[in-house]
Parts: sequence; C-alpha cells; structure tokens
Amino acid sequence: MRVLSLVLVAAMVGGVVPATMHGQAAATAPASKSANTAKAPAVMPTDAEIADAKAKGMVWANENTKVYHKDDAQYGKTKHGKFMTESDAQAAGYRLAKASPVGNKKSAAPAATPPQ
Repeated sequence: MRVLSLVLVAAMVGGVVPATMHGQAAATAPASKSANTAKAPAVMPTDAEIADAKAKGMVWANENTKVYHKDDAQYGKTKHGKFMTESDAQAAGYRLAKASPVGNKKSAAPAATPPQ
C-alpha cells in the first residue's frame, strides 16, 4: 500500500494520474492554473506613462502594501502597483505613504569657529 501511495504521489506531481491502479480508483489530478488566475509578471510603467498619470492627478497604488504614492520617489516604481485616483485608492482601503527619510539629507551644521 505504501508503494502505491508513493506511485500516486509521483504521478500527481508529474501531472499524470493513471485511470486505475491495481483495481483502486484513481486520484484526481489537481486542476492546473489557468492564465486568468495566474499572477502576471510585474510590468513597470514607462517614464511617459508615469508623466501622463501625474498630469491626470493619479496616484500609484502598491497592491502588496496597500499604500499609495502621490509624488514621491516610489511613484510608479514599485513592482506590484497600478495607477488610480486618490479617492478610488482610499475607497479600496489604501493609505497615503509616509514621508520617506531616504533622500532627505539634512544639511550639516556650520562648523564652529574656535575662539582665538
């Protein structure tokens, strides 16, 4: 019986399930993913598409983090995002991205002159 189970598992992994095996009913193979349910690879928008969306007042909504970007370094740059209106993003449960400290360098304090 153990050998039969291993054969069935190996056949299912390979995507082939025999109609019957030693008089026992065959297991059904798992349904393959259709093109509609499989996640499409991330397609990053072009610079022209980003400029067009900005001109229309759209935000970039990151589908993984549920955060939307208005006009920051991440606008149009995250792998899993899409353009939408700010009101649509809020209605879908997205929140505005917090200000990132990246790129916001503080200017150095002027050097103190030593007393003479």
